[in-house]
Amino acid sequence: MAEAISPRENVRALQRALYVAAKRNGRRKFPALYDRIARPDVLQEAWEQVRRNKGAAGIDGETLKAIEAQGVEQVLAELRGLLESGKYRPQATRRVYIPKPGRPKERRPLSIPRVRDRIVQTAARLVLEPIFEASFLPCSYGFRPRRSAHQALEAIRKEVNAGSRWVVEVDFRDFFGSLDPDLLLGLAARRISDRRVLRLIRKWLRAGVMEDGVTISTATGVPQGGAISPLLSNIYGHALDALWAKEASHLGTIVRYADDAVILCRCEADAQQAYRWLQGRAQALKLVLHPDKTRIVDLRDGAGGFDFLGFHLRLVRSRKYGRWYCQRWPSARAMASIRAKIKAITAPRSRLKQPIGVLVAELNPVLRGWGNYFRWGNSSEKFFQIDSYVQERLALFDSKKHQKRGRRWGKAHNHAWFAGLGVHPLSGMVRYYQSATASM
Repeated sequence: MAEAISPRENVRALQRALYVAAKRNGRRKFPALYDRIARPDVLQEAWEQVRRNKGAAGIDGETLKAIEAQGVEQVLAELRGLLESGKYRPQATRRVYIPKPGRPKERRPLSIPRVRDRIVQTAARLVLEPIFEASFLPCSYGFRPRRSAHQALEAIRKEVNAGSRWVVEVDFRDFFGSLDPDLLLGLAARRISDRRVLRLIRKWLRAGVMEDGVTISTATGVPQGGAISPLLSNIYGHALDALWAKEASHLGTIVRYADDAVILCRCEADAQQAYRWLQGRAQALKLVLHPDKTRIVDLRDGAGGFDFLGFHLRLVRSRKYGRWYCQRWPSARAMASIRAKIKAITAPRSRLKQPIGVLVAELNPVLRGWGNYFRWGNSSEKFFQIDSYVQERLALFDSKKHQKRGRRWGKAHNHAWFAGLGVHPLSGMVRYYQSATASM
């Protein structure tokens, strides 16, 4: 008796077929996608991904547990019926604000769709993503299957080591909030001719956001937080990538991660020309470059450096070989961010009644997650600094807990005491990619 094929395997087979067809013909438009979004196996796989990603409730207050209590099959059947009858209407997203990493006084908006809308958005992404992935260029690394921030950083390191000494830092002001809906739909229509799918995307763009109980309609932008938002932003960003490849690739190499990008050039003249090209094309795409954060950086002889995806990148001269190598380590903002998190756990006086082990148990996941991201680079010195800071904060906590003053180094708080706490160490975690050829 043949084994039943799981919904996940069905969806992957569909994705492979769509990718192959889109890759075989770069100009092909796909006319019949809406029914595939409404397929039971696609909706089932979409639910599984939404469930794994967890997340809060939208404006209706319905949680993942509420969906499970009602019955997942029943909810998916209702969504399928609404899609097939054309009666599906997304609700406004719930707007919240979260602190920007390393900038606690600044906040960025995050839009949380209701769970049911997240399921439909995820189903649409499962069907549409393979089609657009076939066209996306290698210079794009953000929110794409089997691509990562570390790969983008490694591409930069190799390019700089190969001789690119001038960098154009690219910063778009409110990128997600500035995306023009009509232009975005026009870009999507280059591969999608199914009008029902385009109307579905338009509904999400026009759903609006609810803030403090008031629904605000949005004329522009893609709300950050939706399952479909990363794909839509990449469709928009691909327009810039394609224009660069067609018109300006002779000036240098572009590396883009969603709305963060750098252009690596071999001479100042090329960097200046790339900067001017970027200004013109950004305006054509209705994007605004941040005047203070978009700049040209001279990397020669370690004169300058730049931040990208949480790392600071700079040329450092090897004492052994006398050559300049591009190295990276956690940026000042990343260091400030992890210190703030450590202090938030260890500083409150209200926690003095708790055992120090409770704090350690809370600290370890934070340190482990931060360390796993920044371990790929030249972070040994920065990791030692954070280890020392953790030891200091815990020593101060223990002193206050026992009504003592100071850090009491070498007395109560020595190496053996700290080692016995079981704090996750950052030192020794650093890993390196295969070295690239350096330039003089």
